[in-house]
Amino acid sequence: MGYSTTHFKSINPYTQEDVYEVKMHDTQETTEILQNAQEAFCNEWQDTTYEQRAKLLNAVAKQMKDNLDYYALPMTEEMGKPINEARGEVNKAALAAEHYAEFGEDYLKTEYLESDATESYVQYLPLGVTLGILPWNAPFWLAFRYLAPALMSGNTCIMKHDSHTPLCAIRIIEAFQKAGFPKNVVQNLVVGHSSLETIIRNPIVKGISLTGSSKAGTSVGAIAGSEIKPVVLELGGSDPAIILKDTQDLEKAADIITLSRYINAGQSCIAAKRIIVEEPIYEKFIELLKQRFEKLKLGDPKDETTTIGPIARKELVDQMHEQVDKSVAAGARLILGGQRYEGKGFFFPLTILADVEPGMVVSCQETFGPIAAIIKVKDEKEAIKVANDTEYGLGGSIWTGDTQKGKELAKKIVTGQVSINGIVKSDPRLPSGGVKKSGIGKELGPHGIKMFVNTQQVWVGPAKG
Repeated sequence: MGYSTTHFKSINPYTQEDVYEVKMHDTQETTEILQNAQEAFCNEWQDTTYEQRAKLLNAVAKQMKDNLDYYALPMTEEMGKPINEARGEVNKAALAAEHYAEFGEDYLKTEYLESDATESYVQYLPLGVTLGILPWNAPFWLAFRYLAPALMSGNTCIMKHDSHTPLCAIRIIEAFQKAGFPKNVVQNLVVGHSSLETIIRNPIVKGISLTGSSKAGTSVGAIAGSEIKPVVLELGGSDPAIILKDTQDLEKAADIITLSRYINAGQSCIAAKRIIVEEPIYEKFIELLKQRFEKLKLGDPKDETTTIGPIARKELVDQMHEQVDKSVAAGARLILGGQRYEGKGFFFPLTILADVEPGMVVSCQETFGPIAAIIKVKDEKEAIKVANDTEYGLGGSIWTGDTQKGKELAKKIVTGQVSINGIVKSDPRLPSGGVKKSGIGKELGPHGIKMFVNTQQVWVGPAKG
């Protein structure tokens, strides 16, 4: 599964049948892809207007929305995403393209600043060829989170997608081709991890975006840093969800926390992974979560009634069982799930662990599946301490009946994103990105589009007298 030394091959995690196989690019083909991206940038793309880029991005969005299942089904088949979620992801990817088509020019408008010059201003210019290294868990959304702003700012893009989702990568490129994008402005690069250092160090590549593990981020960030190239890293998370005793609607909080844990079978960096609950409502909230988890349906991801599909790969299931088993052995209380799944597909049962202590595996490691780790705290102060007791800092949420208090507590949570009385999600209109080992840089919103531009200051003389 994944890739050999010559091919990427995807396997359906529900049926274990082969889905798609593609030959990897050799050294010469890789060099040609880089050179083609450079030529497309220099000869055409950097000189297009914002209006031209916007028109093409809108065409890509329309192509995907008009052929929804053509683009959604590869996700269902290659990594087990339930079909309704897959359709939603394609639409969200289209939304990212539409958002930057509409607002990209405004985000990058020239800023005039006063100085001793007759005129002085800052303009945002494209860098050139950028490289996006992408994961399997949201193959379309995470691709467009990189592609849409990078393209709108005038860069050309090389997409190195995950070895487990090769058909998704092919379909993404098809969408750009069918929308009429100029040749080689967006390309798919099929190479293994061992080839990445040479590619990152190639002078043609001017910026690197990675969504992946903290381990991958450490490696890619070190290489990019040694070449003094801008890099955006969106890495792992162990997001806290703090439920305070003054929360007015515990039922709603339980609904949203449940959704955050089961969407994409829990395979999301920004899912609520540590549920931190104040003591007076602790047992009640456990029961509310249990009631909701018990109603969720595991099954065939192509079945429209399925809420949770299989985990992408068997080794990920085994890893989660190890995390749960070690935590139970250390004293966690098993409320629901935890048992090995008997039957077709790489499923992990919906699992709730209570009485989790900060040192336990499910608390200090990222759990990439439908596991809710519930931690009891005596007050707000302890809740913040526990929330920050992690090497990650991606997102977090606070549930409280006092919105102003929630806003004050948000300042104390060391994460790149905080939601108050709502789900942590990525939104094309708002910047997202982590701190600590969850990454550096921002994606999306007005901040994300400025990651791969030359912020050029221009001073026009003569100097003022």
